[in-house]
Amino acid sequence: MSTSLNEPLLSTLVDLVYPLEGHSLPRDAAPALRVALERELPWLAEEPLAGVHPLKLVPGTDAQALLSQRTRLLLRLPRQRFDAAAELAGRSLQIGGYTVTLGHPHQRELLPHHTLYAHAVAAACDDEIAFMQAMNGALEALAVRSQPICGKRQQRDWPAGALTTFSLMLHGLTTVDSLRLQELGLGGHRLLGCGIFVPHKSAAAVGA
Repeated sequence: MSTSLNEPLLSTLVDLVYPLEGHSLPRDAAPALRVALERELPWLAEEPLAGVHPLKLVPGTDAQALLSQRTRLLLRLPRQRFDAAAELAGRSLQIGGYTVTLGHPHQRELLPHHTLYAHAVAAACDDEIAFMQAMNGALEALAVRSQPICGKRQQRDWPAGALTTFSLMLHGLTTVDSLRLQELGLGGHRLLGCGIFVPHKSAAAVGA
């Protein structure tokens, strides 16, 4: 049974999906990817709701991660930025000493679902209770009613400093709240892949 909600709402943001050509990337490519994208798209840092989805790389423990044929670069941007961002097609990005070439993107609409999932949401500290208190406060400030479920904690040792993140699932969302959370996200560091929510079929695998 689908969790998609069928009310016709149109988001102010869209996801741009780029095919990637390349062999491998640093396993934690987020900081270098942000630098490479801001070099090509100088306006990116000026868009407060812009986000870069975490890259889905071949699982492993090595510092170098292989690109699969299904790996895509996804940018969440205001829809009026589509043409400017589409100019990345055909360009090669230098990401932590590795090179990837971007194909022609297609546009993917944000669709409201009852359940949303973020692979990483930035936390002020590594305490799960404090993190959940902060998330509940943020949801209350947005007047969003949801059942939040905290998942995996990760420590990111980035050049700009260490950052703790938790995966987070939000269940039982209304159509309006679901779309709003995909637009606004939770927490900071959106260009590093944090706080970006995507639809999820169920609340069964939050720790994945």
